[in-house]
Amino acid sequence: MSSIRPWRTIERRQSRQIMVGSVPVGGDAPITVQTMTNTLTSDAKATIDQIRRCEEAGADLIRVSCPDVESTAAFKEIARAATVPLIADIHFHYKRALEAADAGAACLRINPGNIGSDERVAEVVRAAKANGCAIRIGVNAGSLEKDLLEKYGEPCPEALVESALDHIKLLQDHDFHDYKVAVKASDVFLAVAAYQGLADATDCPLHLGITEAGGLIGGTVKSSIGMGNLLWAGIGDTLRVSLSAEPEEEVRVGFEMLKALGLRTRGVRVVSCPSCARQGFDVIRTVEALEDRLQHIKTPLSLSVLGCVVNGPGEARETDIGLTGGGNGKHMVYLSGLTDHTVEDADMLDHIVKLVEAKAAEIEAADDAAKDAAKVPAEPAE
Repeated sequence: MSSIRPWRTIERRQSRQIMVGSVPVGGDAPITVQTMTNTLTSDAKATIDQIRRCEEAGADLIRVSCPDVESTAAFKEIARAATVPLIADIHFHYKRALEAADAGAACLRINPGNIGSDERVAEVVRAAKANGCAIRIGVNAGSLEKDLLEKYGEPCPEALVESALDHIKLLQDHDFHDYKVAVKASDVFLAVAAYQGLADATDCPLHLGITEAGGLIGGTVKSSIGMGNLLWAGIGDTLRVSLSAEPEEEVRVGFEMLKALGLRTRGVRVVSCPSCARQGFDVIRTVEALEDRLQHIKTPLSLSVLGCVVNGPGEARETDIGLTGGGNGKHMVYLSGLTDHTVEDADMLDHIVKLVEAKAAEIEAADDAAKDAAKVPAEPAE
């Protein structure tokens, strides 16, 4: 790609790779998308049901809060039911970290500085090592240490980075190195500058996030500006889009962000116009319906939906399947960039869904055949 379209190249920062359960984070591993449950963790059934929805949306990792002993008691059942690694979110109570590690957490999200004494940090590290847990250091502008606030006067990039490095040292002093770090803030400028400073100061994997970003629309915009800026610069190994919305929505936004930058591919990438008076069909309602009906598609492919012939044919040339509005209720369908056939208004939605499903099956079959061919040993020379 770089030799053909160098303006699309993103050179990722070289970071150490750690394992969060079965999922690699950092190095040359794909940037992972995670979210966090918002059910009562002590309600194992509700939490498992929500985890299922997040898994279906594509979550690579899922964080679960463990504020009390009832939560860590339920965590074991939840971890057994999950198909992706779980991260236990711990604040203040070091015993919850010990319990979560024993209950099957793949990672502990802590601030070593608010766990307590050095001996308590050592206990958490021993539990993490014994259970193969990674640790995520979570620095947040809203909960910076008092001494750093006094030193810097307010949350600033230097304060967040210093806090992160202090916490890293606490773990390193106990010979623990399977950690990743976040320096989150709700202020986009502060968060971006802090991550840039931390990226220069350490080689550990970085967990990106704009914390308390807001609702689905406002939070998506803030997160896309902040994390998009960092990702485009090659910074970031895993991310969470923090929204006042259902966690599966966070996952979808995260994937869309990565897909827009060519950093991950999953499901249908839709190219669609904002619509205008020239549209041959209701573009907005059509795209809404297609996005809803195509959520089950995991195979990466592209679909263009444009209301008229101004840009429709051009966009269709660049996508696997294209739909362009025409006159008299007849619309042009493009396959692999070429004009193929027309479709009537009444049949349009069902027809496009079937085409996408068929294309996904075709791509999957070709991928499976290529994998099988790679497994076949070469014929011995005569």
